[in-house]
Amino acid sequence: MFIELALLGIGVGMLSGFFGIGGGTILVPALLLMGLDMKSAIGISVLQMVFASVYGSYLNMKKGTLDINMVMTIGIGGFLGALTSSSIIATVDGAILETVFLGFVLFALGRLYFKTREHQETRKVNPLILFLLGALLGAFSISIGVGGSILLVPILVGFLHVPIKNAISAGLFFVVFSSISGLISLSVSGLIDYERGTLIGIASMAGVAGGIWLKHRSSDQLQKWLLVLFYSTVAFYLFYRLVVEHG
Repeated sequence: MFIELALLGIGVGMLSGFFGIGGGTILVPALLLMGLDMKSAIGISVLQMVFASVYGSYLNMKKGTLDINMVMTIGIGGFLGALTSSSIIATVDGAILETVFLGFVLFALGRLYFKTREHQETRKVNPLILFLLGALLGAFSISIGVGGSILLVPILVGFLHVPIKNAISAGLFFVVFSSISGLISLSVSGLIDYERGTLIGIASMAGVAGGIWLKHRSSDQLQKWLLVLFYSTVAFYLFYRLVVEHG
């Protein structure tokens, strides 16, 4: 399984770099298909996100697309919110989490799809609102094994008028906070598979570099429609799980 996990890590890392996601949206279902249980898959996913987000954010900062000040408040909220993830996993039914997540994804997809006008300036928002937004995303997203940027990127693009490449970089930087916090929370509960998670995480770093390279060679319009396609695929998969697997 070593080769399969390494290839999976590279593929997930490439998606992380290109779309600014943590990778759990793809990694968790893939690990389930490989026969792992849900809790193990979430733990591996969180550890992989630490590797991918830290390295990817470093590369984005070098390329000048990461505005650290803009996302710092959201990130701190995400860190604190993600500390509650183990409690949420223990008390909330998985089907309920997936239903709520599907609603958020559909909302994000709609906001991204219907944003047709480009804005010259980023909208200013009260820091408290950004903090609470980060806390909500951190608590909820880590509980289902994703980093939160899958919801944050459309919010930054659709509501705060952040350029799409900068929003993607900010989304991946947010995952640094939520994934490290989630790693702490899940480690205390013994839910981290360090051996497999480290293997996938190291492999994902190579993929992240490739994804960021592709991101900077794609037009904003192409990247927007690829994001819409990606989010649509995620929404379809979540709907399929809820209907077929959870009944």
